[in-house]
Amino acid sequence: MLKQQLAGMWMANKYYLLVAVSSICWYGKSKAQTVVADAAFYSTLSNQFTDSSFKNSSAATPFIIGTIFIDGNKKTKPYIIERELPFRSGDSIYLPQLVSGFELARQQLMNTRLFNEVVVSLKAFRGYVVDINIEVTERWYIFPIPYLKAVDRNLQEFFKQGIGVDRLNYGFKFQHNNFTGRNDKLKIWLITGYTRQIQFLYEQPYADKTLKHGYRIGFSYNSNNEINYATIANAQQFTDSLGISKRWYGHIDYTYRPGLRTFNDVRLGFVEQEIDSQLLTLNPKYFFNKKTRIFYPELSYSLKYYKVDYIPYPLTGWMGEVSFLKRGINKDMNMWQLAGKLTKSNQVLNKTWYAWQAQGVLRLPFNQPFINQRLFGYNDFYLRGLEDYVIDGVGALLLKQTLRRELFQFKIPTHLKSRSHSVIPFRIYAKTFADVGYAHNPMNPENSLTNRMLYTTGAGLEMVSFYDFVFRVDYSFNQLGQNGLFLHIKGDF
Repeated sequence: MLKQQLAGMWMANKYYLLVAVSSICWYGKSKAQTVVADAAFYSTLSNQFTDSSFKNSSAATPFIIGTIFIDGNKKTKPYIIERELPFRSGDSIYLPQLVSGFELARQQLMNTRLFNEVVVSLKAFRGYVVDINIEVTERWYIFPIPYLKAVDRNLQEFFKQGIGVDRLNYGFKFQHNNFTGRNDKLKIWLITGYTRQIQFLYEQPYADKTLKHGYRIGFSYNSNNEINYATIANAQQFTDSLGISKRWYGHIDYTYRPGLRTFNDVRLGFVEQEIDSQLLTLNPKYFFNKKTRIFYPELSYSLKYYKVDYIPYPLTGWMGEVSFLKRGINKDMNMWQLAGKLTKSNQVLNKTWYAWQAQGVLRLPFNQPFINQRLFGYNDFYLRGLEDYVIDGVGALLLKQTLRRELFQFKIPTHLKSRSHSVIPFRIYAKTFADVGYAHNPMNPENSLTNRMLYTTGAGLEMVSFYDFVFRVDYSFNQLGQNGLFLHIKGDF
C-alpha cells in the first residue's frame, strides 16, 4: 500500500518537476554568459513547490543523484567540473535543494572563469534516481599576444603625464589559463619600454587527489629608468635622472580550498630592491637607514569567501577577504599589515541592484618608509572622482555605494566558425554612486587629502562582456569642487 501511494504521489508531481527543471534549463541558457540571477524567478519557482500536494509527496521523499553527464569540456578535466558541484553521484537530495543546487552549480562553474556558458539541467528520471546533464562552453585559454599598456595608475594619469611612447610598456605576453585542464595557470611575460620586466608564474590549485591542496610559484624582475620618489600636493613625483631602480621578487604559495566557497593562501616571498644613492637626497624616507639596497622576506596569509553570482561583476550575494602581511624582520624593513574587504549586492527592483563595498588597511608601526605608504590611487583602492590624486598613509577606510540598472543587452556576431565565440555578448548598465574614505598619515601630514574625510559622488555607464571585461565611464564630483570624466577598463587579457 505504501509503495502504491508513493508511486501515485510521484506521478502526480512528476509533471511539475519537469516544468520546473525545464525552466531552469532555459533560464540558465539565456543568462549563462553574464550570470545574472533572477531572484524573482527562483522565488516564484520555490513557491510553486510549497503547496500541500508537493509537501506531502516529492518534498517529503528524497531523490538520489544518479549519473552526472558532462558535455563540451574539450580541455577541462571532468573531475575539475565535478569539484564545483554542490551534489555528488549517490547523494540524497530533496527537490527544493535540487532546484537551488542547479543554480549554485552554474554559478560555481562560471566563477571558475573557465567557461563562457554553463547549463545545468535534468537529463532523465529512473524512478527516484535523477540523472543530471552539465553542458559547458569553454573559453579560449591560450593568449600568446603582443603587449602594449600605459604604465600609469590609470588613463587620466597617463594623459596628465603626457601621452608618449616613453610611458608605454610593450613586449610579449604568454598566458595559459588551463594549462593541463586542471584550472592551472601559466604566465610568462617579457616586457620592455618604460619598465623592463620578466615574469614567470605557475599556479596549480588542485595538486592532490582530494582537490583541496595546491601551490603557486612565481618570479619577477623589474627595472625602471623613471622613479616615483615622493608624493607632493597629492600627486606622484617622478625623476628620470638617477639611474635605474631594480626589484627582484620570488615567492611560493600554499593554497587550501576545503569546500566550494572558501579559499586560503599562505605565501613566503623574498624581495630585493636597489636604487641610486642620489634618490635619498630627494626623499630620505624612501628607504630607511640611508641604504640603497635592501633585502627582506615577506610572509602573508589571505582568506577569501565568495557567495556571489559572478565574481568579476557581482550583482547578487556577498564576498569577503581578510589578509595579513609581515614584511621584513629588521630595521631595514619592518611592517605588519592587516587588511579586509567586504562586498554585498542585492536586487532591489526589476533589473536594478544596490551594492556596497567596505575596505580597510592598517599598517604598524606608523613610522614607515615611503614605499610602504601607498594607499588611495593604486590598483582598485580609490575613490571615484579622486582618480587624479594619490593619498599616502598607514591606515585607511573606504566605503563605496552603487545603484545599478540594466538598460539593454545585445550581441555582436564575430563571423567566426566557433561555437563558443560566434557572438560577443554585451550588457549595458546605468549607475549612480557615492564614496567615502579616510587616510591616516601621522608621519607625513603635509599632503592636504590625508587625515581628513573624503567624499565623492557621480553617475556613469558600465559595459560588461565575457572574459571578465568591464568598461566603466564615470562622471564624478569630489569635495574639492572638481568634476570630470573618468575611464576604467578591466579584463582577462
